[in-house]
Amino acid sequence: QVQLVESGGGLAQAGGSLRLSCAASGRTISHYAMGWFRQAPGKEREFVAGINWRGSSTNYADSVKGRFTISRDSAKNTVYLQMNSLKPEDTAVYYCAADQSPYRSVRLTATDFGSWGQGTQVTVSS
Repeated sequence: QVQLVESGGGLAQAGGSLRLSCAASGRTISHYAMGWFRQAPGKEREFVAGINWRGSSTNYADSVKGRFTISRDSAKNTVYLQMNSLKPEDTAVYYCAADQSPYRSVRLTATDFGSWGQGTQVTVSS
C-alpha cells in the first residue's frame, strides 16, 4: 500500500503561482499513472490533471489547461502540480492519487485510482 502526502498548498493572490508536491512512500509510484483532483466547498471532487506511468503523456481539465502543469520525478518518488495564473475559482482542497494498476495510460476518473493523499488546501484571493 502506498502512502501519499501532499504539500505546497496555501494562500495565493489571483495571478500568482503555487507548486504542489505529492510524496509517495511504502512503494514506488514510478510504474503507476498519477492524478490530481480537487474539491471545492459544496462541490464534487473533480479531475484536474493526470500523467501516465512513463511521464510521457498528460491530460488536463479544460478549466486549468495552459495554466497548470503536472510532472513527476521517479527518483524522488514524487509528483508535482505547478499552478500558474491562479484564479479565485481554483480555491479547493487538492488531492493526489495513484492508479490502482501499473503501466497504464493517463487516468481521468476517480474510480481508477486506488490510493489517495489527505489533501492540501489552496486558497486564491481576488
